[in-house]
Amino acid sequence: MNSPHGVKPRVIAGRYTLLAELGRGGMGVVWRAQDTVIGRHVAIKELHLPDGIAHEERRVLEERVLREARTAGRLNDPAVVTVFDVVVEGGMTYIVMELVEAATLSTLINAQGPMPQERVVSIAVQALSALDSAHQAGVVHRDVKPGNLMITPNGRVKLTDFGIAQAVDDPRLTTSGSLIGSPAYMSPERIHGHEATPAADLWALGATLAYAVEGVSPYERSSTASTLHAIMNEAPRLTRAHGALGAVITGLLMPDPNARLTGQQARAMLERALAQPTPPSGFGAPPNATMNYTQLANGARQAVARKPWLKGVLIGGGALAAVVLLVAGVFLGRWWFTPSKPAAMAETITFGSGGTMSASQFKMSGQKCGDNFLEPTVTVNYTECDKDHRVEFFAIGNPFSSSGKHAYPGDEWLRAYAENFCTLHFMSDVVELEGKEDKLNYAAVIPTRGEWQEDPKDSDLTREVSCVLWSRDKAELSSRVTAE
Repeated sequence: MNSPHGVKPRVIAGRYTLLAELGRGGMGVVWRAQDTVIGRHVAIKELHLPDGIAHEERRVLEERVLREARTAGRLNDPAVVTVFDVVVEGGMTYIVMELVEAATLSTLINAQGPMPQERVVSIAVQALSALDSAHQAGVVHRDVKPGNLMITPNGRVKLTDFGIAQAVDDPRLTTSGSLIGSPAYMSPERIHGHEATPAADLWALGATLAYAVEGVSPYERSSTASTLHAIMNEAPRLTRAHGALGAVITGLLMPDPNARLTGQQARAMLERALAQPTPPSGFGAPPNATMNYTQLANGARQAVARKPWLKGVLIGGGALAAVVLLVAGVFLGRWWFTPSKPAAMAETITFGSGGTMSASQFKMSGQKCGDNFLEPTVTVNYTECDKDHRVEFFAIGNPFSSSGKHAYPGDEWLRAYAENFCTLHFMSDVVELEGKEDKLNYAAVIPTRGEWQEDPKDSDLTREVSCVLWSRDKAELSSRVTAE
C-alpha cells in the first residue's frame, strides 16, 4: 500500500503496515496499523524516547515497555487492552495491541463535562474487574488515571498502558529517584515512598471515578507540590456523587491502605446498588446534618488523640469515620454489606433514659474489654483484655463529631448508622478471629434520645455509637479477638 504522496508506508516485522498516527506521549508514538497476515487493524506502540536520556535510564525505560507487554499479555479480562505481539527491530521496540476505537475518559470529560452517576457506576464495575484480573495475576498497574481508561461508544471500558506496571515478583525498576505515576492520582502511601500495591491502584481508581462524576480531579492543583499536599492533607469533596457510588469513591480514597475498601467490597456494593437502586425510606441525611468531610476527619483525629487505642480502628487520622458515615444508612439503606441482616448481628442496644441499659450501668465508652454482658440488669465495667472477659468493644464512632449543635437524628436513622458502622468493622480485619461469623455475635450500642446532647460542649461521649462482640455460646474470651 502506497501513500498519496508515493511514499511507501513503514512495515514492521514484515507484517504490520503503519497507516496513521493515533497519538504520542512521553513513552512513544501509537500507530494504527494493518496486520497483513491476519487481516485486522491493530494499534502499535513504538518506543520513542527523547534525546539526551542517559544510557542507563534509557535501558530502564525500554525494559518498562517490554514489561508492559509481558504484563498485559498475562491478563485475560474484557476490560483490559489485549497485547498480541512484541517486536524488537532496528534498535526499536514495538508492542502490538488490540485497536480500541474509543476516547479516553479524560477526553470525554473535557469535551462533555461530568458523567451521570449510572454511567460512572458501569465504568467503575468494569474497571474494578480489570484491576482484579491484574492483581490476581500479581500485577500492579501503577498509573490508573482518566487518560488510561478508554470508553467505547457503547459503554465498554478498556484499561490500557501497563507501561509502568509492576509485577509483584519482578525487581523494582526506577529512574533517577523519580516518582512513577501521575501526581493527582498517586496514593498517599506512594507519596510517602512505599511500594505500589493493589490498594494504591484502587485509590487511583477512586480519584478517577471522582473525576468522572464531578468533572474535576479531587486533588489536582496548580502545581505538583500543592497537588501532593492536597492528597496528604485534604478530604475529597463530592457534590454530585451520591448513594453507593459516593460511598465507594470515599471508601477507595481512604488515606490508610488498610482502611481502604477492597476491589471485591467495592464491586459488591455497586452491584448490590444496581440490583436494588432505591434505598429504604427514612434513611436520608438526618436533620441539621452537614456532609462536611473535613469536619468528619478532624473529629475522628480528635477521637484518636483522646483514645489512642482507636488508632487501629480509625486508621489514617479518621478516614474510616468519613467513609462509614457514607456507607451507612445515609446512602445505602440498612444492609449494604449483605442482602439481609448478618446472622452474627444481635439486636441493637440502647443506653440512657428509657434504654436497654441506664447510663450508669454502661461504663464502657472509650474502653476495650468488659466484665459482663450488656443486659438490662447488669453493670459493665472495664477489664484487661489479656484476662478473661465477656465482651470486647471493637469500634467506636460519632456521626457528626463534637463540633456544632446537632439535634437527635431519630432512632431509625441512628440505628441504621450504627448497624452499618459495626458491620463494616466486624467484617473487616479489625476482628481477626477466623470463622468469626459462626463463633461470635456483635451488636451496636447507641444513646437514647434522652442521653443524646444537642450541644455536647466538652465531651461528645453522648453522641458516640459503639460496637461490642461476645462469644456466641457466651463463654468467656480468654484473649483479644480484635486487632491491637
